[in-house]
Amino acid sequence: MRQKDTYYIRLADSESDNICGLGEAGLFRGLSCDDRPDYEQKLAEVCENIDRYAARPSLLADWPSIRFAVETAVRDLSNGGRRIICPSPWTAGKETIVINGLVWMGDSNLMRERIATKLAEGFGCVKIKIGGINFDDEVGLLRFIRQEAPGIQLRLDANGAFTPANALDRLNRLAEFDIHSLEQPIKAGQWTEMRNICQSSPIPIALDEELIGITTKARKEMMLDEIRPQFIVLKPTLTGGIESSEEWIRLAGERGCSWWVTSALESNIGLNAIAQWTATLDSKMAQGLGTGQLYDNNIPSPLTLHGERLSYSPEDEWEIPPLQWH
Repeated sequence: MRQKDTYYIRLADSESDNICGLGEAGLFRGLSCDDRPDYEQKLAEVCENIDRYAARPSLLADWPSIRFAVETAVRDLSNGGRRIICPSPWTAGKETIVINGLVWMGDSNLMRERIATKLAEGFGCVKIKIGGINFDDEVGLLRFIRQEAPGIQLRLDANGAFTPANALDRLNRLAEFDIHSLEQPIKAGQWTEMRNICQSSPIPIALDEELIGITTKARKEMMLDEIRPQFIVLKPTLTGGIESSEEWIRLAGERGCSWWVTSALESNIGLNAIAQWTATLDSKMAQGLGTGQLYDNNIPSPLTLHGERLSYSPEDEWEIPPLQWH
């Protein structure tokens, strides 16, 4: 992926057009359940009937990225149009959020360089995407990490690269490296096979893509009860926005399942909203909130990353560029 399209919803104050709330509809093509040919038409229909959808965001259950945009734009406007979505000590600059260092797929030499960089930057938790190169080479990379940083927390994300036939064998091989968790070992939708893996794996399993497209409380409960994962990974753009993600957290907690929050290639508008919401959840786990660094034309913002700590600098200004509004 070289570029990513995104959409913004702008809600203006009826008495002052200069006061507005912004929400990002960060459609993730090929992954989100609302990746449909009529996406822009739906977005236009929502804007034309914004009062209806602002009052009942749940009407957008099948359009998670648009629902997230509406929720955050409404909250932003209600807080004065200052890009403050969830006021907290974090938005006041008094606290930080610990995030994991993310190492993207690449050849073994490139991944080794990226891992060394994350260790040098002081990350206490590193997440590595696996399944993209030879498995033996990936095992070698993990051995290198454990030699260089025996105490670091390691998270792995297979993105469904394993099969039901080889998953447990690979998990057993990976277990020697003291892995915190492994996300989505097999492709989503194989509930029986995933349950068996969760029950037998020596490494705790986190569900990621498995959550996408599950929009009702009953279906969420059914999936959690069937698979019984150790963790779930929440991406508000993909899991139905703030309210739906909070329902996931509540249902998971009732079943002894932990969670963390991850962004999904949003610009700083969406990342800001996700980070502000995450800061209110009082989680002690490292979160996955660093993807905004990938872009060379991101929107300048008060978001600041120092090593593993993400902070908000209220003295810094947002620099919203001229955008084409429809």
